Amino acid sequence: MEESVVRLVYPPELLRVPILNHLIRRFDVTVNILRAQVGKETGWVEMQISGDDEVVEDALNWLREKGIYVQFVEGES
Repeated sequence: MEESVVRLVYPPELLRVPILNHLIRRFDVTVNILRAQVGKETGWVEMQISGDDEVVEDALNWLREKGIYVQFVEGES
């Protein structure tokens, strides 16, 4: 089972889209939001994501395909 801490940086057009809701419903992952900052033009969420290794990788790739920048946070997992 993989557990990683990632920072998701949202493009402006996705700030009002319930991406994490879609992520949880689409993939069998557990998400724990650690920090977030969302404004009118920019936004990011730092979270732990855990689940089967392949499922977590698929989920992170899906986020990238949606246009979200995924950055691994060192020393937080």
